[in-house]
Amino acid sequence: MPDSDDRPSPRSTASVSRSAQGYDPDGAPPPSAGRALVILPVLPTSPDQGHGAARQPDARLAEAIALAQAIRLEVPHAEVIRVAHPDPATLFGRGTAERIGGMVEAFHADLVVIDHPLSPVQQRNLERRCMAKVIDRTGLILEIFGERAQTREGQLQVELAALTYQRSRLVRSWTHLERQRGGFGFLGGPGESQLELDRRLIAERISRLKSDLEEVRRTRKLHRSARQRGGTPLVALVGYTNAGKSTLFNRLSGAGVTAEDVLFATLDPTVRRIALSSGKTMALSDTVGFVSELPTQLVAAFRATLEEVQAADLILHVRDVSHPDTAAQKADVDSVLADLGIDAANDPRVVEVLNKTDQMPATARGALHMRLANQRMMEGEERAIAVSALTGEGLDDLLELLDRRVSAGRQVLELSVNLSDGRALAWLYEHGQVLDRRDEDGQAHVHVALAPADAARFESRFVGQESR
Repeated sequence: MPDSDDRPSPRSTASVSRSAQGYDPDGAPPPSAGRALVILPVLPTSPDQGHGAARQPDARLAEAIALAQAIRLEVPHAEVIRVAHPDPATLFGRGTAERIGGMVEAFHADLVVIDHPLSPVQQRNLERRCMAKVIDRTGLILEIFGERAQTREGQLQVELAALTYQRSRLVRSWTHLERQRGGFGFLGGPGESQLELDRRLIAERISRLKSDLEEVRRTRKLHRSARQRGGTPLVALVGYTNAGKSTLFNRLSGAGVTAEDVLFATLDPTVRRIALSSGKTMALSDTVGFVSELPTQLVAAFRATLEEVQAADLILHVRDVSHPDTAAQKADVDSVLADLGIDAANDPRVVEVLNKTDQMPATARGALHMRLANQRMMEGEERAIAVSALTGEGLDDLLELLDRRVSAGRQVLELSVNLSDGRALAWLYEHGQVLDRRDEDGQAHVHVALAPADAARFESRFVGQESR
């Protein structure tokens, strides 16, 4: 029999089961992709468990339910199970594994989602004990990514991550190559009689995907070089999934990127140019959302996308400041940035955008604005700014901050340009901020703010070219 602390209290089970249904009071729920039990194992803490272990179990379970619902799984029951001594064979131990099997039958579930990494042996043994398909947190996230990726680049990156994950475990044939609904076939397949994927075929496919993604990296590098030559700074949005990055991206750029109240609503990288009030143009990049215990396969596969963050002139860390786990989410994002060689606490490029202030109580919102005002007085340039991407509150202040940051370090020059040289004048207006202009005697006399690199480019392109 399982330990007594394996069982949640009746109150917590009732609240979880109700929230797990995904009920929408304003309309019919989306069509279900199947019924899944969601199980969160809570193991003894250890230094290598990451930031997810520091969160409250209820918050972690709620996120696991939301991940399952992100691919339209109906969750009739979700539960926290404390595991005092992890079993190498099943993770939980025989008694608890059999109890999970009983819940599969009682709730007519097709799938069991274990919100924790499982070894291939543990996954296989749990499937035998539960008589149902079992996937772990990594498999679930990869399934979501497989369904959501729309562009060729996104699909290549997700497939590489999925095959890297599949290579070490029993899988159900190349169902993702035949899929109609999306995903990678972790949720089902032809059945236990299907042979294992041929490792040679997987290796060959991974090799081709890496080659294709290397071409993507080269193309992105060329685009970055072109932006740098043109003097266009790159601003990258990063943040925990569902923090509101895409809503903010749409507000600032006028783009139509998918923005839903669902985890991983947007996967495909998008870049848009934005004209600032100073006349300066910047490139804004929306990136994939992070999550606690983000699968290492995804971090590796999305290297081409994440290099946009590494090369950015400014990094906006979008946080859902209204979320009860906002501090833990920040720690997870900072951890991924650290893996990319970015020290969020000390890198001057990183600015925190504290989003969803409209969902905060008035007193908490007032205290937040007071704290940020005090920080500005103490430190000068702000490292954090409060906004609501949904209502537009604070976005003018954010745009002013962006304008100041991308203009920082520019020098004001006094230049005289022949009025007949329209190309040189147009270049100054495109790459600098023309502060004033006086036209006389066939010359345009301008005061213009230019970055040092742009000033050098202007001199090499236009100054003295008549004498050459």
